[in-house]
Amino acid sequence: MIERRDAFLQAVAAKPVIMGILNITPDSFSDGGKFNSREAACQQAERMAREGADIIDIGAESTRPGAIPVAEAEEIARIEAILGAVRAAVDLPLSIDTSKANVARRAMAMGADVINDVWGLQRDAAMAATVAETGAAVVIMHNRAEKDASLDIIDDMRRFFDHSLALAAAAGVPRHVIILDPGIGFGKTQMQNLQAIRGLDQLASYGLPILAGISRKSLLGAVLGTDVHNRLIGSISAHLAAAAHGARIFRVHDVAEHVTALRVFEAVEHGHV
Repeated sequence: MIERRDAFLQAVAAKPVIMGILNITPDSFSDGGKFNSREAACQQAERMAREGADIIDIGAESTRPGAIPVAEAEEIARIEAILGAVRAAVDLPLSIDTSKANVARRAMAMGADVINDVWGLQRDAAMAATVAETGAAVVIMHNRAEKDASLDIIDDMRRFFDHSLALAAAAGVPRHVIILDPGIGFGKTQMQNLQAIRGLDQLASYGLPILAGISRKSLLGAVLGTDVHNRLIGSISAHLAAAAHGARIFRVHDVAEHVTALRVFEAVEHGHV
């Protein structure tokens, strides 16, 4: 596990990294119910690996606005039914998308390498210690319980990240395993979502990799007037904008298309042919 974790972190330092989304839920906003069987999940994981994904992010509870919370026992049961099979099917790092420490701990025991917490270590008091104990890399995502249009969202992200990083340090989480996520679509107005993408370079002072997850989100629907199944070009455009402002990891549904787009981006920016 440590070897896969470190290989993933080294890749992040070297090039744009694609995190393929694998929702094993019945109610995710874009693909709920499509991959919640073992066979379908493994087939999708294998497909994303072939298309060039660097890591696969597995979620057993939808985090979309208005989603019904899932009990810890049910989330663990969903993970236990599928994660081991995916671990055997693909030779890639795996991330577990959860805010529950016990779910994260079980996923790590089954072969996950990264904990992706949409509440940035601040929802479950045991999460920071779980990250430290398991040796996981961790994605700390900015979130808010309610939207507040009056906020300077970059300042709010800084306050949130400062608190999360203090929790991580107190628990003994090494700083080099931490990734920051601005949380596009979480607790923000659409204007604040745009400001967050545009302001990513203001987070460079943390010296930590930035993850952008904008794939198929409602922000794109608001800009383009398209439904969730017609946002591919918008997703790519938003992620390229995020890359231009410093993002290194891109959490996406459409792996092959993003691999191609970011390869061209890197060629233009850095002369990599």
